[in-house]
Amino acid sequence: MIRLFDLSLQFNGFPIKEAKTELDKIVHFSEEEYVLFLENKKKEIVDFHLNNNSFYSDLVGNKKIENWNDLPILNKQNLQKPLEERLSKGYSKKTIYLNKTSGSSGTPFVFAKDKYSHALTWASNIMRFGWFGIDFNHSYQARFYGIPMDFIGYQKERLKDFLTHRFRFPVFDLSDEILEKFLQKFKTKKFDYINGYTSSIVLFAKFLEQKNIFLKEICPTLKACFVTSEMLFEMDKILLEKQFGIPIISEYGASELDLIAFENPQGEWQVNAETLFVEILDENNNPVPHGTEGKIVITSLFNKANPFIRYEIGDIGILDEKSTPQKPILKKLIGRTNDVAILPSGKKSPGLTFYYVTKSIIEDDGNVKEFIIKQTKIDTFEIEYVAEKELVSKQIQKIKEAIDLYLEPNLNFTFTRKSVLERTNRGKLKQFKSYLII
Repeated sequence: MIRLFDLSLQFNGFPIKEAKTELDKIVHFSEEEYVLFLENKKKEIVDFHLNNNSFYSDLVGNKKIENWNDLPILNKQNLQKPLEERLSKGYSKKTIYLNKTSGSSGTPFVFAKDKYSHALTWASNIMRFGWFGIDFNHSYQARFYGIPMDFIGYQKERLKDFLTHRFRFPVFDLSDEILEKFLQKFKTKKFDYINGYTSSIVLFAKFLEQKNIFLKEICPTLKACFVTSEMLFEMDKILLEKQFGIPIISEYGASELDLIAFENPQGEWQVNAETLFVEILDENNNPVPHGTEGKIVITSLFNKANPFIRYEIGDIGILDEKSTPQKPILKKLIGRTNDVAILPSGKKSPGLTFYYVTKSIIEDDGNVKEFIIKQTKIDTFEIEYVAEKELVSKQIQKIKEAIDLYLEPNLNFTFTRKSVLERTNRGKLKQFKSYLII
C-alpha cells in the first residue's frame, strides 16, 4: 500500500526516513548511552547557536557560561522579533519549516524549524501514535480542529487533510444541528481514531450521552481518541470513555517544539526525552526536585534554524518522583503561568481552581454544556456558560459556597448564559482568562 503520508513529507523536503532511523537509535540507547547522548546534544545545540545565531549570542551576552544553569531563560517576549533577526546563519525562509503559535498564551510569534528537526517531530508523533495501533499512512482520522476561513488557507488545509488521511470536523459551530451532522459521518465513514481539541470532543460526547448513543457501536473501526491543546478533567475522561468505548489518550505539545508529553499505554504521561530536554524550575530559575511544582522550561535538542534553549513555555507542572533522564514522567500539568487569579487577600490561585470548583456543581444535572471564567476586577469574575436553561439561584448559591470554601469569601460573580462561547481563531476554548493589568 502507498505510504502517502511519508511520501508527502519527503516530497516537501522533510527527510522522514533518516529521522525515523535516528529516533529509533535514541529510543534503544542504554541508560548510560542516553545520558551521554543528552549531554552531547545539549552542548552541541548551545555551541551551534552561540556561533551561528546573533539573536541567541546577544541574549547570552558576555556572561561566563560554566554550566547549564548559567544559560539564560528564553521567553516568548524575547521571540517577538522579526524572524529574520532570529534565524541562524545558512537558513532562509525557503529552507525551513515556518509556522506561528496560536497565541493562546497571549504572546503569539512566528517560528522556524530546520527541515530535519521538523522531520524528527513527525517521527516522534508517528512513534507515539503507533503505541495505540495508529499508522498515519493508513489510519483514518476524525479531526476536531479549527480551519482557516480565507480561501487559500482553507484549500491548503483541506489538501493536507487529504494527504494525511483525515476528515475534518470544524469546531467553530458546535450546535446540536451541527453535532447531528458529525454523528451521521461516524455512521458512514470507517474512522480509526479521533484527534482534536478537548473541549470540542467533550461537547460531542455530551451530545451522544443525551441521545444515549455509544460511538463504538455505530463506528466499530474506532481504536482510540487523542485529546490535545486543552486540559482534560477526570470527569470528562470518564464521560469520553463511556460514550466512545475506546481508550482516551492525552497529549501535551507546543507547535514551536514538538509533542512534550504523551500518555503511554501504561497510563503515564511520558515526556519526550528523544528530541527535547524538559526542566522544572522555581521562580529563581533553579531546578526543583522531582515531585515539586515549577515552571516548565524546554530545550529543543535538534532545531538549528531557530534557538529554543531553556525556553519558558508558560506552563506550570510537576515531574513524577520516579522520573529518570531517559524516561521522565509528567505527574501533573497545572496550567499556564498567566492563567492565575489574584485575589483581594493577595492570594494567588490558578484559574483552573475556579474551573474545578464550579465544574462539578453546575454539571450536576447535565444542563450546562460548557463554560468559561473571566476575571474582570480583583474581586469580580464573570462566568459565561452554554445551557438549555438558566442556572437557578440554588445552583448559584452552591457555587458561591464552594468558592468561599476553596478560595476566599466576598468574591463577586455574575453568570451569563450564552448560545455559543468565544473561541480562539483556531477553535480553542480558553477556560480561564484574567483581564487584570498586573
